Amino acid sequence: MRKAALVLEDGTVYRGRGVGAPGISAGEACFTTAMAGYEEAATDPSYAAQVLVFSYPLIGNYGVDPVRMESGTVQCAGVVMRSSRPALAVWLATQGTVAIDDIDTRALVRRIREGGVMRCALGDAPTDELLRRALAEPHIDLDRMAANGVVRSPLAYDVCAHEPAIFGQGPRCVVMDFGCKRSIVRRLVENGLEIVLVPGYWDAEAILGLRPRAVLVGNGPGDPSQLDGAVETVRSLLGQLPVFGICLGHQLLGLALGLETFKLPFGHRGANHPVRVRDSQRVLVTVQNHGFAVHRSDALEVSHMSLNDGTVEGLEGENFASVQFHPEAAPGPLDALPFFERIASACRSGRI
Repeated sequence: MRKAALVLEDGTVYRGRGVGAPGISAGEACFTTAMAGYEEAATDPSYAAQVLVFSYPLIGNYGVDPVRMESGTVQCAGVVMRSSRPALAVWLATQGTVAIDDIDTRALVRRIREGGVMRCALGDAPTDELLRRALAEPHIDLDRMAANGVVRSPLAYDVCAHEPAIFGQGPRCVVMDFGCKRSIVRRLVENGLEIVLVPGYWDAEAILGLRPRAVLVGNGPGDPSQLDGAVETVRSLLGQLPVFGICLGHQLLGLALGLETFKLPFGHRGANHPVRVRDSQRVLVTVQNHGFAVHRSDALEVSHMSLNDGTVEGLEGENFASVQFHPEAAPGPLDALPFFERIASACRSGRI
């Protein structure tokens, strides 16, 4: 057994065994309550710079299927588990991902819930070295400063595509990529659309030059308030064609509309979050993965609300709509799939 440890920035130590790649990794510790979907979670670019803690105790039970991957590689900075299956451990090692199991993840999740998200480091190194690495890790919600004082690019620009790509056939929808999950593009194609995936830092003029029928602002990692250029692009697109948003895209749309965002104490990550639809008794069971949220405002219509903590889960207005949760359901319940039908309908009619 290869001994390893996880150290939080407050000095708390959790000892276990190394089951992924050797070495040290650091990031912001966050947890997901999902009981399935470990491949999707680990490869979701929204987890960039985060150490992913699985609260469900048995991870890797159904093996590893490349079809389930949401990107070409593992995106999270590290993986923490109570118990892992050998095939998953081998996959994480081949991906170069530092991972640790035999950890009391129930105690770790309680620590994060009570103290909020914290930086951490994990690996096969002395605990004092791991603590130094944790404290040297930049905060996700502040300017990401390198050790030499140079400001790093926003996380979303680190993981987005840098060349446009086309998928499917039909009315054209542009997806602004900030780390968009493959399953989002797949759902849109299944609804009969041609999808042009473009870098999230493209401006409105370049996007409108593609003559799309609608624009979807996709998901991705990091603090939305750091993406000033993207916010201005979304603001410029509003009123010219239907604009939709998912997760980070929802937050960017909120900022473009003049709202503010804030960091949640420990985020929403899992596959069973209840969300109420405005002006109805309908409740959607949703998949979520986000650490930031949009402040409520009486100036705009809130279309969805979290039944767990009352945070904004959707916005809707004249020719725009967004959801904070992940309607593509990969994995998770299918309650929110009609959101993609709505995008397809807007592309065919030109209106939401």
